[in-house]
Amino acid sequence: MNKDKKVTAYINKQPNPQKGICQKLRGIIIKTYPDIIEEMKWGAPVYGERYYIGSFKDHVNLGFNMGSLTKKQVALFEGTGKLFRHKKFYTQKDIIEKDIVKLLKLIKKK
Repeated sequence: MNKDKKVTAYINKQPNPQKGICQKLRGIIIKTYPDIIEEMKWGAPVYGERYYIGSFKDHVNLGFNMGSLTKKQVALFEGTGKLFRHKKFYTQKDIIEKDIVKLLKLIKKK
């Protein structure tokens, strides 16, 4: 996969610890789906229009397209959006790769 230069620039301009969190989440997405399309859209890195990474003042969101998930599956995520929900990360230690991969694959199934 070719990393999108605009996504790299977005991540590189983030303060710490957000920069490291973004880098780690990006790596997990790309490792899980090496052929996924990475692009800047809606002001944030987007992956196959299924996931996004959003950097905020004190955390980073990894967003997921809810699509046709069941109510029980949607409850695994934070937020109240009808189309996208997220998980928040405040430090790199908050990222448990195997748990993220399970969520990525749950969304990919739909």
